[in-house]
Amino acid sequence: MAAEFLRGQRMVVAGAADDHGRVWAGALTGPAGFADPRDERTIVLRALPASGDPLHGLFTSERDLGLLAIEPRTRRRMRVNGTAVQAGDSLVVRTEQVYANCPKYLQTREPTSAPGTPAAPVRGTALEGSHQAWITAADTFFIATRAEGFGADVSHRGGNPGFVRVTGPHTLEFPDYQGNNMFMTLGNLELDPAAGLLFAGWERGETLQLTGRAEVEWGDRRVVRFELDEYVHLTGTIPSAWTAPGYHRFNPPV
Repeated sequence: MAAEFLRGQRMVVAGAADDHGRVWAGALTGPAGFADPRDERTIVLRALPASGDPLHGLFTSERDLGLLAIEPRTRRRMRVNGTAVQAGDSLVVRTEQVYANCPKYLQTREPTSAPGTPAAPVRGTALEGSHQAWITAADTFFIATRAEGFGADVSHRGGNPGFVRVTGPHTLEFPDYQGNNMFMTLGNLELDPAAGLLFAGWERGETLQLTGRAEVEWGDRRVVRFELDEYVHLTGTIPSAWTAPGYHRFNPPV
C-alpha cells in the first residue's frame, strides 16, 4: 500500500540539515513513478534538489533525511525518515520510519501543469513585503526539523489563509493545531531549535524556503514562533498551475 502510494506521487518534500547545522525543507518533483520503492527499506528518488536549492549537493555523502509524500487531491500523506545518499541523478533513501498521517488541515488541490523554467535563486536575510504577503495568504506550509540521534523529519501544517502570522521581517508565528499527537516536530524543536519552512506558490510554480530557529510556547493554545536566518526564493521548482484549493472542514477559524 505504501509503495503504491509513493509511486503515484509527483512531488515530495525533503528536509535535512546543511553542514552548518541549518535545517532546510525543499521540493523534489518528477513524473508519477519518480519515487520508486525498491524493497521495504529502500526508496530511489529519480530527482535531485534543484540548483540553487540549499539542499543541492548535500547528499554526496550519507545524511539524515526526512521526506513527506503528500497527495493534496486525496488528502493522503506519508512520512519517511531515514538517510540518503546521491547516486548519479538519483537519491537512494534507506528508511528507518515510514508512517501515514491523518488528513486534518490538508487542503485539496491538484497539479495541472509541469514545473516551469527555473530562474536564478533570490536570497536574503529579511522578508520582503511580497514574501510577507505570500506567507500571510498561505493555507499550507511544510516544516523540517532534526535532533541528534533521532534524525530528520518533515511535516505539514495547514489552515485557513491567515493562520500564519508575520510579525516582522525576521519573525513569524503559527498555531499548533490538534493533530496526530505524535509531537515529532515539537519534540525535535525541544532538542534542537533549528527549523526549515517551505511555502509553495501554487499559482506560480515558486517556492520560498526559510531557515532559522523555532520555539514552542506551550499552553492551552500552543504557538510556534520562528526567527529567520535566511530565505531562498526559487521559481520553476514545482508545477506552475494547480486547481483551486478545497479547504478542510476542520480548519479552525482565523
